[in-house]
Amino acid sequence: MQWLDNNSEVEKWNSEDFIIPYYYDVDKKWHKYHMDFWIKFKSGNVLLVEVKPKKQTQPPKSKNPRTKRSLNEAFTYIKNRNKWEAAEQIAKDNGYKFAIWTEDELTKMKILNKTPGNLKKLKPLKPYRKPKKKS
Repeated sequence: MQWLDNNSEVEKWNSEDFIIPYYYDVDKKWHKYHMDFWIKFKSGNVLLVEVKPKKQTQPPKSKNPRTKRSLNEAFTYIKNRNKWEAAEQIAKDNGYKFAIWTEDELTKMKILNKTPGNLKKLKPLKPYRKPKKKS
């Protein structure tokens, strides 16, 4: 990410290399959460960052909670909350900070240009996965 590369306060960073285990309340199983960004500043501070559309950071508002779409939104919100609770705990345990960046924060940081006609919908980052080797 160009913003991180060009930030004189950033010592090093990585994307989706920092993995956090989390318990998903819906399926009652443990999963792995690949943090969007791990950022170490020259000051020694470490910041864990999740980038999400603002809509996914808020509880779903549905007129009919029994539709497939409403259920998917609810499950996504629960999964996100479970991930973020785990990330906050890992951050607290290690003296790190945790932040969720939405289009609002990205605009304030001048990473995203939020002018009329120029703003595209912020899509969730898809993790890079190495292709599985064929047996």
